[in-house]
Amino acid sequence: MARFLTKQRNLLPPVFLQVPFLAAFCVDRFWYRLLESIARLMGSWVLVGAARVIAAGYFFFSPLRRESIRFYQLLFPEKSPWFCRACTFRQYQRFTTIHADRFLAHTKKDIGFEALGWEQITPYLRTKGALLLMSHLGNWEIAATLLRKQDENLPLLLYMGLKEKEGVEAAQKMELTQSGVRIIAAANNDNDPFSMVEGIRFLREGGVVSMPGDIVWHATQRKIVVSFLGKRAFLPAAPFVLARLAESPLFVFFAFQERSAHYTLSLSEPIFVHQHTGLTRDKALAAAAQQYADILAETVRSHPFDWFHFSRFVVDLPAE
Repeated sequence: MARFLTKQRNLLPPVFLQVPFLAAFCVDRFWYRLLESIARLMGSWVLVGAARVIAAGYFFFSPLRRESIRFYQLLFPEKSPWFCRACTFRQYQRFTTIHADRFLAHTKKDIGFEALGWEQITPYLRTKGALLLMSHLGNWEIAATLLRKQDENLPLLLYMGLKEKEGVEAAQKMELTQSGVRIIAAANNDNDPFSMVEGIRFLREGGVVSMPGDIVWHATQRKIVVSFLGKRAFLPAAPFVLARLAESPLFVFFAFQERSAHYTLSLSEPIFVHQHTGLTRDKALAAAAQQYADILAETVRSHPFDWFHFSRFVVDLPAE
């Protein structure tokens, strides 16, 4: 979330940035902690109210809203441009629930949830391990906390982006670490052999590794081309390479808010990166990546306003 806030802040007009509280809240840990403390005393509505004001400001002033409008035009080609703008406004407002619910989860207040498909992963826990593919669809920021509630002894390793100057996300990483979750702050590429080796070791010890499956952090990062909503999209190769090397299954994981303070956690059937006669390594990786892309496309159609991928995800060329 902090990456999104920082991008948006840099694009806001000077008039909006002249409001010190709104600008500082976006990127400064002090202001975030202050607001969190006020919310503890007065209720989460303080956090929600401030976030909704900020979200409305981003919608009206930030050029990045064009990427969301473009996405909804792709998702709803039969609808008018005004309909897609309304979808974008609703998307921005929906995004604010992430902060409110993460606050509730970390203040020990009740966040209810049900886990669907958990039996799919159980046979691999503490044996072959499992790799969870997270997406910018749903509340991925609360997922680790709820996973720990599902299984308090779950050995969990998260790969997260390296963002030294973004205090909000740094605070989030600290909270997760204190709850017993191991975190690897990955650099903006997938060329670090040490982080990959640690992930393989963790999987082979029967742990669960969580990685984002829908974001390419750097132009030089190894990518896989997939078909998504009839267009081409680029996915990072790292999760699929890691699963192949560790011989562990991949599961597509989502956390959706179905009603106030209640989530549904869902796991797909396992995806295996199999390399066999007649199927090269690259084709095996591509096949697994396309399975993930198909699940992502199907799910975004049923949860269109939970799409929080604010940078460009699809390219204009039609899929082959």
